[in-house]
Amino acid sequence: MGRTLRQIRHARGKSLAVVAGLAGISPSYLSRLESGERALDRRSLIVALANALEVAPSELTGEASRVPGELDEDRSLNDVRLALLSVSMNEPGGQVVPVEMLTARVADVLDAQRDCRYPVVGEALPSLIRDLHTTLDAGQDERAVLRLLTLTHVQGTQAWLMDVGASLDLGWQAATLAREAAERLEDDPISQAVSAFGTAFGLLGAGAFELAAKALASPEVGTATSEDQQVSGMLALTSSLVAAASGDQGGRTAALDQAAALADRTGEGNALWFGFGPSNVGVWRMSVALEMGENAEAARIATTVNPHALPSPTRRAAYWREYGRALAHLPRHQNDAVLMLRRAEQISPARIHRHPFMRSIIAELLARSRRDSVGRELRGMAYRAGLPV
Repeated sequence: MGRTLRQIRHARGKSLAVVAGLAGISPSYLSRLESGERALDRRSLIVALANALEVAPSELTGEASRVPGELDEDRSLNDVRLALLSVSMNEPGGQVVPVEMLTARVADVLDAQRDCRYPVVGEALPSLIRDLHTTLDAGQDERAVLRLLTLTHVQGTQAWLMDVGASLDLGWQAATLAREAAERLEDDPISQAVSAFGTAFGLLGAGAFELAAKALASPEVGTATSEDQQVSGMLALTSSLVAAASGDQGGRTAALDQAAALADRTGEGNALWFGFGPSNVGVWRMSVALEMGENAEAARIATTVNPHALPSPTRRAAYWREYGRALAHLPRHQNDAVLMLRRAEQISPARIHRHPFMRSIIAELLARSRRDSVGRELRGMAYRAGLPV
């Protein structure tokens, strides 16, 4: 991202001092961001710099560069794209399938996504997307299929696209399909909440923090059942991240406290594949602290979380990734940061290789690396991520 930032600034004919001033940072810090000596891994700063350069935030984060065939899931990306395009043209081209079979297929895909088996997800998604929409168009078990569509497009399609580093617009297309399905279920707050979660993440990536907050405030799920509590807790966690990106300290704290209180009631759970519970709240606390620039606090929180209690490989990869990200910002913790990131990479290579924040973190660590065994580990990770070594 640093090189992209510099290229856009030069193309705009703006000096370091001007862009830094508009973004609220020092020229020397901007210079270090551009050179890769400092990681650009906070949404609020990305948006500030994008505004200063008069471009969309996605112009800075971009689509992760990929080596053809590096990851098995890459082979499915175009098939998923074509399935989404076909659905948007009202020509899904699938088959009418009994809802019981669709339910089982959705569960299999979301289990694979939870377990970071991205090639399996990518292979299954295109036909599942087509069959779900074809069955809906045929009027078969409409409400049940609409619920499956909402869940699949958020927890399956959108989540997979984000993890494999696809464009934000493609993920937004999945979130939009989920929202359209949920809107047809006017009296189903759970589906509306799932849709709001996906919508908020799509808006977060675009820097539309105020719209994300509004999307999250709409569903009224309540706390009558354990599922309600877990879904409400996930909305609260997402609200805390949006508040942090907006610089709203009070909103961030209130949302985290709400989520923690709900997690105390639910224990470790996995309703609708969210993996909500006390351990996951801890991981989100780390992410929120990092978004606020509180790196030492994020590292401290990490020591209070038991990664073995996290309900899925997806969440364990998130824990090690955020722990490494926190340590990378702290003096004399580079070696530990590399080891944490390597643990995340072993669970989910895509979540390290393809995420713009993590690529930026690796680039910063690389700029300060030594020619020792940890440095070799880091350079190997950078090479696998397609970064210049």
